[in-house]
Amino acid sequence: MSTTTEEGTLTKKDFVTSNDVRWCPGCGDYAILNAVQRTLPDLGVPKEKFVVVSGIGCSSRFPYYMNTYGFHTVHGRAPTVATGVKVANPDLSVWMITGDGDGLSIGANHLLHLLRRNLDINVLLFNNRIYGLTKGQYSPTSEVGKRTKSTPAGSVEYPVNPLLFALGSEATFIARTTDTDQKHMVETFKAAQAHKGTSFVEVFQNCVIFNNKTFDSVTGRDVRNDQVIFLKEGKPLVYGESDSKGFKLNGLNMETVELSGETSIDDLMVHNPKDPNPAYATLLAQMTYPSFPTPLGVLRQLEGRETFEESVVGQIEHAQAKGEGSLQELLTGNNSWVVEG
Repeated sequence: MSTTTEEGTLTKKDFVTSNDVRWCPGCGDYAILNAVQRTLPDLGVPKEKFVVVSGIGCSSRFPYYMNTYGFHTVHGRAPTVATGVKVANPDLSVWMITGDGDGLSIGANHLLHLLRRNLDINVLLFNNRIYGLTKGQYSPTSEVGKRTKSTPAGSVEYPVNPLLFALGSEATFIARTTDTDQKHMVETFKAAQAHKGTSFVEVFQNCVIFNNKTFDSVTGRDVRNDQVIFLKEGKPLVYGESDSKGFKLNGLNMETVELSGETSIDDLMVHNPKDPNPAYATLLAQMTYPSFPTPLGVLRQLEGRETFEESVVGQIEHAQAKGEGSLQELLTGNNSWVVEG
């Protein structure tokens, strides 16, 4: 559904700026930018209602390349600015851009509270498992043993799983996509916008200079049939060449099965992102290479929870309905005290 305005129907070109896009040649950010610019015209939202907010990092140059309103904020503080924008004007469509360093290190505390408050904001976290802007230090999502400029002997830290972080923060919409799949990115971004509440989308993103091909073991063309499982609501959990494999629940664990005479597609788990119990989404989020195929798509989508901005506006309207107050009465009321000397 393309958005039609007095000037005509919106297209990708309406969201492209005249600024030179200054990412490294081959950077996955180009693909994500293209997908977002293709997504926005189809959302039914007037162009002047879009706002892009970012923190610090390669991904956070995003607002310069989007012909929308935008804020390029300070390190880790995009959630606070995005919160202010949304509460001040709830009608805006707010898109927050962050990275694994900006969002899960210095900004992790702020991101946690954004997710639990359930503002109606779309959060895109570009995960390249490295600090790219500062030239190649290990990040919160870098693998154990990762050799970088700041970990020459290999990282000894266990990485943050962004999806589990979002689940623990009570996010109501959690998804994952990859910069190598334009169609899937656009579908995922549209689903995020359609959700009422905070939408958290992890995007596998390649850093061609400092962490090239970090996700090729999962999304590479020669392996992705066996290493990726696409999540589709109401459909069985199948993957592999010709959907020859799938998942059953064995106790509290996922079990991989071959579809054969003994096991049919009817025996498999059916994807239900709207299950209010987070246990199922947790099982999916814990599926990682090389033990399991990596889930792509919407893992969790809870409906019906009031958004933060709705609650704040409701409180303001309730207070205003009581009539005009008195500042003098407030200052000299029961909560004041006298200091005698």
